[in-house]
Amino acid sequence: MNFNKPMIDLVREIRRRAPSDFKPGIKLANPELLSELIPWFHSTKDAVVKALVKELFSLAGDEWIEKLDQPPSTPEGDSEKKYITKVYRGQTQLVEVPAEKSSAEAATERIYRGQVVR
Repeated sequence: MNFNKPMIDLVREIRRRAPSDFKPGIKLANPELLSELIPWFHSTKDAVVKALVKELFSLAGDEWIEKLDQPPSTPEGDSEKKYITKVYRGQTQLVEVPAEKSSAEAATERIYRGQVVR
């Protein structure tokens, strides 16, 4: 998606107001930026943030406004990806956090010299 100047300004303001756990996903380089804002829009109670996100989606197009107006869906298998930021040699990286494993899988999994051994 191509962002114009008003959209870039809105993304910067939304990122400034976002809690720390949502900030890694709110970047212009993130191709899923608008999709990641939808759950946050439905969960937040901040009227200013809701207005900013609605304005961003209205600038993005009618299909995005329709996606924003749909009620939030609850994931069946908790397949949502979560990201954290890591700093390696001065470079900040967005890294996906692997899903938690069940206790049975965790009990049988062993790590030897950095490799998983079964």
